[in-house]
Amino acid sequence: MRISDIYKNKDRVLSFEIFPPKHDEELTDIDATLEIMSDLHPDYISVTFGAGGSSNNNKTIRLARKIKDQYKIEPVVHLTCLTYSKEEIDNFCLELKDNGIENILALRGDINPNLEMKDDFKHASDLITYIKSKYDFCIAGACYPECHPDSPNRVSEFENLRKKVDAGAEVLLSQLFFDNDLFYRFVEDSRIAGIDIPITPGVMPVVNAAQIKRMVTTCGASLPPRFEKIVKRYENNNEALMDAGIYYAISQIIDLLASGSDGIHLYTMNNPTVAKKICDGIRNIV
Repeated sequence: MRISDIYKNKDRVLSFEIFPPKHDEELTDIDATLEIMSDLHPDYISVTFGAGGSSNNNKTIRLARKIKDQYKIEPVVHLTCLTYSKEEIDNFCLELKDNGIENILALRGDINPNLEMKDDFKHASDLITYIKSKYDFCIAGACYPECHPDSPNRVSEFENLRKKVDAGAEVLLSQLFFDNDLFYRFVEDSRIAGIDIPITPGVMPVVNAAQIKRMVTTCGASLPPRFEKIVKRYENNNEALMDAGIYYAISQIIDLLASGSDGIHLYTMNNPTVAKKICDGIRNIV
């Protein structure tokens, strides 16, 4: 099923993000994770995609196929383009088609000095345009409530986002954030810019101090004072910080859904225990 149809048929959509294991033998171990997550009844699960080599990407497709066939949940495969040629993208798309995968999250991908960048695709909108010209996938795009780190300004951010939508993106999934007001402002500005497709907030439960520092560094997500107080109070108590991080995420989600968000995309970090605790906390409102 195309995830655009899921959004048309449901008022509140619940989705997860997971990543494929590094080693082949761990593909079996991930079944335990998927067993728990499938019991939480997500509407779809997105699977991240590693740039720079076919091995990791084949794991992505294998995991997506497992999600679809074994657990009867719709998968969304991340697809990056900065380090791939059109021919390589064609190969991935044909493999996805052969495996019955209907949904792609089209991404530019991070700049990696250790990987050669190709000239075929400079932006996610280029990838979306290319895929739409040749294939019949449902395409989701990424959006950034606090602007993409490479955006020179907010006006440019919305110009580029509009290009993704005009190219054929049917759903937008947001980068993580910790201040809901930033997301509400982003959605309002998107609507003013004429972007009327579903915009789903991405929420990550932060459960340890190292994770917080990593997210702030890589994503540029700002920490509101309320969240900083939690981190400062519990940063040396791992168990307390995990509980506080889970409850903070639950409070974010309750507020987002009460304010009319069309769903929640949960960055699970492959931690089924955290995902279950959050879903238990919002069971009656999703």
